[in-house]
Amino acid sequence: MAKKFVWLLVALPIAAALAIAVAARPGEGPQDVPGHFDGRSWWEYIKVLADDNMEGRETGSDGLRRAEAYVVEQLKKNGAEPAGSDGYYQAVKFESRQLIEKDSSAALVRDGKSEPLTLGEDVIMGTRAETAQEVEAPMVFVGYGLRIPEQKYDDFAGLDLKGKVAVYISGSTSDTPAALSAHYQSIAERWKALRAAGAIGMVSILNPASMDIPWSRISGNRAEPSMVLAEPGFNDTEGLQVSLLVNPASAEKFFAGSPGSFAQIAQLAKDRDPLRHFPLAASLRVKATIEKKAVESANVVAKLPGSDASLKDQYVVLSAHVDHLGIGAPVNGDKIYNGAMDNASGDAVLLDVAASLKKSGQKLKRSLLFVFVTGEEKGLLGSRYFAAHPTVPANSMAADINIDMFLPLFPLKVLTVYGLQESDLGEMVTKVANDRGIRIQSDPEPLRNVFIRSDQYSFIRVGIPSLTMKVGFEKGSAEEQMVKDWRTNRYHAPSDDLNQPVDLSAAAAYEEVMRGLMIAVANDPQRPQWKQDSFFRRYAQPAGN
Repeated sequence: MAKKFVWLLVALPIAAALAIAVAARPGEGPQDVPGHFDGRSWWEYIKVLADDNMEGRETGSDGLRRAEAYVVEQLKKNGAEPAGSDGYYQAVKFESRQLIEKDSSAALVRDGKSEPLTLGEDVIMGTRAETAQEVEAPMVFVGYGLRIPEQKYDDFAGLDLKGKVAVYISGSTSDTPAALSAHYQSIAERWKALRAAGAIGMVSILNPASMDIPWSRISGNRAEPSMVLAEPGFNDTEGLQVSLLVNPASAEKFFAGSPGSFAQIAQLAKDRDPLRHFPLAASLRVKATIEKKAVESANVVAKLPGSDASLKDQYVVLSAHVDHLGIGAPVNGDKIYNGAMDNASGDAVLLDVAASLKKSGQKLKRSLLFVFVTGEEKGLLGSRYFAAHPTVPANSMAADINIDMFLPLFPLKVLTVYGLQESDLGEMVTKVANDRGIRIQSDPEPLRNVFIRSDQYSFIRVGIPSLTMKVGFEKGSAEEQMVKDWRTNRYHAPSDDLNQPVDLSAAAAYEEVMRGLMIAVANDPQRPQWKQDSFFRRYAQPAGN
C-alpha cells in the first residue's frame, strides 16, 4: 500500500480554516459581472490560502501542507479525480542550502590589498550551486553575459575566461526578442555558456532599470535557505564555484581602476544598448560555509476526464504554484509573507474554474489536469520535477496554461500574454479576449524576464506549448504606475496579504478569459502547435493519441 503523506495528518478541517480566514477588503469595482464568475468566490479561496494560519506556505512547511490539503478538499468537492503518484499528491524531494553568514566572507583584492564586501549590504552570496569553500580568481566584465547562437551574439568571443569569474549586468540588447532573451538568461543556459568559456564563477549585477523590489527587501530575506531538487540529473550549475548578486548601489567598487564605470554601463543597459567587455582591476576572494538538509514537499495533481473517445487521453494542463516565502524578515512588524496575489490568486482561479465546470455540468472533449506545484519560489523546482516526471504520459499533455500573480488591481481592458507569438495558443487567447472586448499585448517589459520566471517555462522546456497571462496596462498610464507601486511595496513582502485593494470585476473578467481559453483548447480537434519560427519549437515532443 502506498505511503500516505504526513501533511494529511496536520491539515485543518476545512470549516476551521474558513472560520479563521480574515475579512477581505477588495477594492471598488462593478460587482455584477456577466458570465460564470463575479470575483467573490475567487476572493473566498484567497481568504483561506493567504490567511496567517498558512504561515506563508513555505516549501516543505506545515503551512504549505495545510494549504495543499485545502486545495485537495476543494478539488474533491468539485469532482476532480486524483492524478498524482500517491492519490492527489506527488512527492518532491529537495536539498535545502543555507549560508552560515558569520563563517563566510567576500572581498575584492586590488593591488595586493583586500577590500571587504559586506554580505547583505554590498552582495548576496548564492547557494544554489555546489559553492567551493574558498575561491580567489580574477574577474572579467562580460556585458550581459550571454551567448545567443540564433542571433550570432556572443559576449564571450575573444575573452580569456579560463579560471576566472564573469561579471555581468542583467539584461540583453534591444534586438533580442523578449522570450529568447529571457531563455538565455536562465541560470541553466547562462552557466552552460560560461562554463564552456572556462569560467569558474559568476557575479550578477542587478539592472536598476528592471528591479521589482528594493535591495533592502532582497537583502532582508537572504538568510532564507535556497533549495535544489535532490534527485540526480537536475544540477544546472555543475562546476560553478562561486556566485554573487551585487547591489547596484555598490557596483562601482567592482569597476574601480577598470576601463569603464558602472554608471556608464547602467545607462547603456537601461536602453538595452550594446556593452563593452574588459578585465576588471580586482580579483574576487570568497569564503563560504553552507549548511545542507533534506526537505520533502509535494505537488498536487487532479484531473477532470474528457468526454471525447479520441481526445480524452490528452490533457490541457492548468498550473499554478501554491508555495510562497513563509515566515521571513519582519517589515513594519509583520513577518508572515502571506502571498495573496503571489500566488493564492492563481490557485483560486484554478479552484474557481473547477467549481464553475461542476456547476454548469459542461463536458469538455480533452481532459483537464490541475497541477498545483511546490517550490516555484525556489526556482520553478516543483514544476520542473513534474515536467520531468509527469503523472500522466508526457506526450499526452497538449498545452499548459499557467497562472501566477495576475494582479487584478484595476479593470481588465488589456491582457498581457507571455508566449503570445510562440504557439497557436496566442491566436486562441486573442480570439477569446477580443470577443470579450479585451485587447491583447505581448510583453511590454522585456528587461524583467517574466517569460522564464514562472512555471510555464518548465513545461516549455519539455516541448509543451504554454503561456501565462496578466492584467495589462498601457505604457505611461496610471495603471502602469499602480503595478510598479505594488511591486515596490507588496511584491515578496508581508503586505501581499488580505488587506490590500483588488478589483473583483477584473478578477472575474480574467477568469472568464482563462475559462474560455481552456475550453477552446480542450475542444479544438487539433492540438496547439509551436509556430514554425518559434525558438521553443525545438523542444517539441511527438504528439500522443
